[in-house]
Amino acid sequence: MAAVFRQLFVDFFSTIVFLAVYAATGDILIATGVAIAGAIAQFIRARVKREKLDIMTWASLGLVVVLGGATLLTKDPRFVLIKPSIAHFAIGAIMLRKDWMLRYSPPMVRDNIPHLATIAGYAWAVLMFVLGAGVIAVAMTGDVKLWAFYVAVVAVGAKVLAFGIQYVIFRIAITRKLRAAAAAQPSS
Repeated sequence: MAAVFRQLFVDFFSTIVFLAVYAATGDILIATGVAIAGAIAQFIRARVKREKLDIMTWASLGLVVVLGGATLLTKDPRFVLIKPSIAHFAIGAIMLRKDWMLRYSPPMVRDNIPHLATIAGYAWAVLMFVLGAGVIAVAMTGDVKLWAFYVAVVAVGAKVLAFGIQYVIFRIAITRKLRAAAAAQPSS
């Protein structure tokens, strides 16, 4: 689980930096410049440490530089604000692969309810697409405070809530299956 959170932090590092700097300064251009510098520094650090750079790292760097650059040139925050939506869409597209979730599921889920994990995987893809569309809708308002609330509270809260719901459903389904199997066995 720690590895998953670490990877999410790495993937959304520039967005986190942007939010922190914007919260501290209230200046969209400073926050954008620091986010671009942070993304470049993150990339350089990974190269120096000879870490393998996956497609999300390359895409994130490109998006931050291009969209951040457009924001700095035009002084229009909407360019940099749509960046998280692209990440949500990319992740959603990956989640459309059948059984992607089984790879991340504990053996108890894989052995007892693999069909529910598949359904949950598709539900997560839908959630990512909806959240990505929400990021765009909020970004188009140009209201950076509303966008920051959406990205930091609504999007994160929706994922935490979805995880909690999934956990409860999986737990109930596994418990029912194990009880039914125990009841079906002949008594000694």
